[in-house]
Amino acid sequence: MWAVSTVTMLVLAGILPDFRLQSADGDSATRIAVTAALGAGVFGLLSAVVWPFLVRLLLLVPALVLGLLVFFLNGSLLLLALRVNPSGQSEAAPETAVIVAAVMSAVASATGGALAVRDDDAYRRRLSRLATRRRGSRPPCPDTPGTVFLQLDGVGHDVLTAAVARGLMPTVAAWLGSTHRLTPWRTDWSSQTGASQLGILHGSTFDVPAFRWYEKDSREVMVCNRPTSAAELQRRAVERTADGGLLTLDGASRGNLFSGGADEQALVLSIAARRRGRENRSRAGYFAYFSDPANAVRTALSFFADAGREIGQSVTARMRKQRPRVGRGGLYPLVRAFATVVERDVVVAAVMGDLLAGRSAVYADLVAYDEVAHHSGPHSRDADKVLQRLDRSLALIEKVAEHAPRQYRVVVLSDHGQSPGETFRTRYGLTLGDLVRAGCGLHVPRRAERTHSGTEARAAVRAALRRPVEEGGEKHRPAPGSEPVVLASGNLGLVSFPDVPHRMTKEEIDARYPALLTTLANHPGIGFLLVRSEEHGGVLLGAYGAEIPLDRLDGGTGPLAVFGPGAADAVRRTHSFPHTADVMVNSWYDPESGEVLAFEEQIGSHGGLGGAQGRPFLLSPLDVSAPVAEGEELVGAEAVHGVLRRWLLETDGPQVPVAAGEETAA
Repeated sequence: MWAVSTVTMLVLAGILPDFRLQSADGDSATRIAVTAALGAGVFGLLSAVVWPFLVRLLLLVPALVLGLLVFFLNGSLLLLALRVNPSGQSEAAPETAVIVAAVMSAVASATGGALAVRDDDAYRRRLSRLATRRRGSRPPCPDTPGTVFLQLDGVGHDVLTAAVARGLMPTVAAWLGSTHRLTPWRTDWSSQTGASQLGILHGSTFDVPAFRWYEKDSREVMVCNRPTSAAELQRRAVERTADGGLLTLDGASRGNLFSGGADEQALVLSIAARRRGRENRSRAGYFAYFSDPANAVRTALSFFADAGREIGQSVTARMRKQRPRVGRGGLYPLVRAFATVVERDVVVAAVMGDLLAGRSAVYADLVAYDEVAHHSGPHSRDADKVLQRLDRSLALIEKVAEHAPRQYRVVVLSDHGQSPGETFRTRYGLTLGDLVRAGCGLHVPRRAERTHSGTEARAAVRAALRRPVEEGGEKHRPAPGSEPVVLASGNLGLVSFPDVPHRMTKEEIDARYPALLTTLANHPGIGFLLVRSEEHGGVLLGAYGAEIPLDRLDGGTGPLAVFGPGAADAVRRTHSFPHTADVMVNSWYDPESGEVLAFEEQIGSHGGLGGAQGRPFLLSPLDVSAPVAEGEELVGAEAVHGVLRRWLLETDGPQVPVAAGEETAA
């Protein structure tokens, strides 16, 4: 490593005019080489000793700002190394020092990785040292295996199988051919991370009707990726189940919306709203990762490279006039790069640390695919590239698990899929909010405004920047009045009337806005409506006057026929939630193409019924019991929670308390 760094410094000194390793009068080749060796050695020592100290001093700096400071801090260390060099002959301009330091750190990182790969003994010794450091004062690991759950956010069952068949994910393909089984499962009506992950980690999806919804009792808009909302949803789930979560004992939660009851938490949104303290380590993972200058430089370089790649792909899509297409300008290239590079690297590094520390259960969320598929499409070349990189991350975690102090079972799963299709606004020239206003007889703007989309990556960026998360521009507390509050969750829309304290009935809505329900139900871009009824308790409305009481729904006929098995049960369950909107609107769905119409600005969407969005996957080791009996179907995130809990208990892993009657309820 020292030798390669020395050669790198010599090469850079020969290339860069403002970087010098000799005196003005000239020196011998031997003296120049000694100067380079001493400079490289001092820079390496400073990077190992001073850099972590600098990172700790900068704990108050937002994580993204720290990432941008990487180059300047590294350059400062190089200037210091040159200043204290015993030869006293080396110097560099400040801007040149930044370049030299970045190149040397990148070369050192690549060299270390190459040496480790070529020498298994060296790799094993390095991992052993890391494991010893990670374990610290922890008690010895038990003989039972630990479990790591890796969530590939938004990767549907069909997308995964297609990627394996096309050779995009060789690691997953190897597992399927030898050690793992693949099981699809079905989400609730709300096919999105907030509901699914809350159910998987905390065993309850009750009263989560969508990604965002209006609650009349508190007069607040709840958004699953807003820290305050995530904390409240987690509190409600814990109260309902009387259990802390899947990771209660010796667990770690990384990059998730919810903690799962884990003691070790990093990049967890539900604790991001708290004031910083020992109990709030939501952003600790960033600093643990960036404390290694090689990590910092490599990730920073990859970040800017991916942002440039996104700009190029977006320009190409516009030049080719691809359809469907949404805007990908503004800050989106940086948001995408954060999801596909920064968050991925930090979460994977945190998981590796947990494995080396011997933790019993780890749950981590990788959001890269979901973010890219929203804007490029779930079957696009951009999304394929992300799947390839995610597969490499799985391979890296598998390699590290071989050197962990205990055996590990790797479970890979997704929280939902994504359904393709153009946006409602693009196809019809108006938003769902415009259509609702027209049906209510209210003024409709001549030009439809975009409905901003909110994703997990954007929430993570805001949390890293320590900014309050107010997704989509909706107000946290809408102003009181008679105008409806219209919210979008993928192809699921929610209409609430804030001036009425209870959930309005069909009869009340018809009396107040006679044209509203007819306008919505007969629009070609809408599949069906759910409203409360004084006569029937709840009814499903469709085109041409279709009106079916919920207790007569069978899913085989009427507006739900095209949405497949389980749709009727999902609708009935959502109807029972206390905070279900006055009008629940599900978009049109084409079963032949699998397309839906998103009420947000997304060409790959999820959140409602229709297509691949409701069909995620569970990839489990063969040495655990089958998720469900042959011929049965795994339905709902709460059922997935029960399966994961069973697996943890099967091998005497973390003893997760089971409340009386809870498994029966699940």
